[in-house]
Amino acid sequence: MKNVMADRRLLIGYVLAHLLLLFTFQEKGVFWYLFTASMLILISFSILHEGLENHASALKYLSYGVLSGIAVYGLFWLGGTMIDILKLPLSGQISQLYRLFEPNSAWHFIVLIIIIAPGEEIFWRGFVLRRLLNHLNVRTSVILSSFLYASVHIYSGQFALFLAALAAGLAWGVLYAWKRSIPLVVVSHIVFDLLLFVLLPLR
Repeated sequence: MKNVMADRRLLIGYVLAHLLLLFTFQEKGVFWYLFTASMLILISFSILHEGLENHASALKYLSYGVLSGIAVYGLFWLGGTMIDILKLPLSGQISQLYRLFEPNSAWHFIVLIIIIAPGEEIFWRGFVLRRLLNHLNVRTSVILSSFLYASVHIYSGQFALFLAALAAGLAWGVLYAWKRSIPLVVVSHIVFDLLLFVLLPLR
């Protein structure tokens, strides 16, 4: 863990992500503009310091990406169904999350697919998790990176979003640690987002 704390680039990137997302979530009226800009900054930071890693063929990252994206959505659907059946208070938060952050115009969907989903994977898996793997074992790295990813979502004020980010971060972290392919987790994230926001919303 001392090596992690001594990793200046990792710490700077993490603090930068917190500052950007703090500002982004506070300005809900222009959320999509700020979120897009934040992801572009984090993409640039990640590529500058780590580049893009891919150890999977195009066929593998496309097939694994699509299947895993469907699987992650399936886990969320199951979780949402259980929340409704058990009448947990998180049900109201899920509906509120859609009202606050759901893409509702064409350009929202475009940046979601070409900037935001790729940007989150490039930074949180391709930079943060990749650097953690240099210092810690795989299990610890995946778990820690998932909590770091979830932590920036606390500024939304929605505990359900924190839990969702934690669960998704664990899934994509395991996938990245397994195949070490950024294109794979990007495809998975895009498929998940399309199911969640376009094809089969959970609300």
